[in-house]
Amino acid sequence: MKKYFKIGILIFFLFLVYFGFTNYPKLELISGFSAKSVASGHFIDNRSLDVIENGDNDFDVIGWATNEISESGKFATATVLGLKKRKAIYREGLGATLIDDDFDVTKPYEIPKRTKSNNKFPFPYGEVEPKDTVFENVNYTKLNKVVANAFDAKGYNDKRTRSVLVIYKDKIIAEKYADGFTKSSVILGWSMTKSITGTLFGILEKQRRFDIYKPAPIAEWQNDNRKYITTNDLLHMNSGLEWDEYYDRICDATKMLFQTEDMTQSQLTKPAVYKPNTHWNYSSGTTNLLSGILRKQFKTHQEYLDFWYSALIDKIGMHSMLVETDMAGNYVGSSYGWATTRDWSKLGLLYLHKGNWNGEQLFDESWAKYVSTPTNTSNGRYGAQFYLNAGGYFPDAPRDMYYCSGFQGQMVAIIPSMDLVIVRMGLTEEPQFDFNGLLSGIVGSVKKN
Repeated sequence: MKKYFKIGILIFFLFLVYFGFTNYPKLELISGFSAKSVASGHFIDNRSLDVIENGDNDFDVIGWATNEISESGKFATATVLGLKKRKAIYREGLGATLIDDDFDVTKPYEIPKRTKSNNKFPFPYGEVEPKDTVFENVNYTKLNKVVANAFDAKGYNDKRTRSVLVIYKDKIIAEKYADGFTKSSVILGWSMTKSITGTLFGILEKQRRFDIYKPAPIAEWQNDNRKYITTNDLLHMNSGLEWDEYYDRICDATKMLFQTEDMTQSQLTKPAVYKPNTHWNYSSGTTNLLSGILRKQFKTHQEYLDFWYSALIDKIGMHSMLVETDMAGNYVGSSYGWATTRDWSKLGLLYLHKGNWNGEQLFDESWAKYVSTPTNTSNGRYGAQFYLNAGGYFPDAPRDMYYCSGFQGQMVAIIPSMDLVIVRMGLTEEPQFDFNGLLSGIVGSVKKN
């Protein structure tokens, strides 16, 4: 009996050694993700720790973390088995930032200046609740059934949709929220934020302040073959720079988001492994590099902070939106944009109207075509900081559809041929959630005029 007991102890010990060897390097990323998620969810959207742990953080190994919130200090901490403690602080106007031990929390910081319109227009051009509009060519019975089917039936937890919003000809024709979420809930868009970042270059182009077809203005690249990379290549994820992006392992993307002080530097330091415009490779590092390029277009940090809101976000009434910053004060343009479902839809409407917002042209009409035209190495899958359906990824959705897309199934879909904008926010993506069925069902509910 003692012999078997010793063998059992040895096997258990070997298991602990194997577990520690394979997972210990991940612990800092796990606690980092969890602390950041808790701080953002709690201080931006007023979610309780229980809701965050059993909603936002209940996937893969993130559930290993033990989290705490300091209301008075406005920060959250997380550990894994008592190890690798990480801290995320919340600052009004900048959101939650994951910090390291060297970060000076007493250092003064600038925040963006915000403006809010007080017009009496109904949604989407104002804050007045829209009146119900009935279109004869919309089958509301079918539409409502399709939208309801996007949510979990009572007792199930597989689709995990938080909201669906359908806008036709600028009017809301369907809107539904999961229990615990409302039209006022502020939801993380993850990589949908990339489309915000890209749009700012369209605005600068319209203002004749930037030329995307010139070599990217990066001094560190001027003495090697990276000097040929243009901002256009970066916008198309077509630079040829080395990068790996996964979310189930340690990689360039996770190290950037959960360990790096200045996220604009992560892609900048990578070597070129392909010639520009010959190899498409999705990279959050590239978008944060673009955020860094944007910052250099302004004389002061305050101007950079203000521009995102004054030129786009507040300009189109996305007043709930908050784009969070890294430790170096850069907007994390790849991943950290928060807004209500209705406000996310306004970005889609801006593109549906080719840059015109209630009579004001924010970017040239050609920019909408630019972002929705496939880059030649993505098989019709990607444009410029937008995903596309040109190659039929969603086989039963219109081919002219293009969309903002984010981790865990965030989507703002723009369908010009149908005059539709469709938003879905949730915690699941393909194939767990049937986006093709949702999109085709909504489109099938609207008869073309």
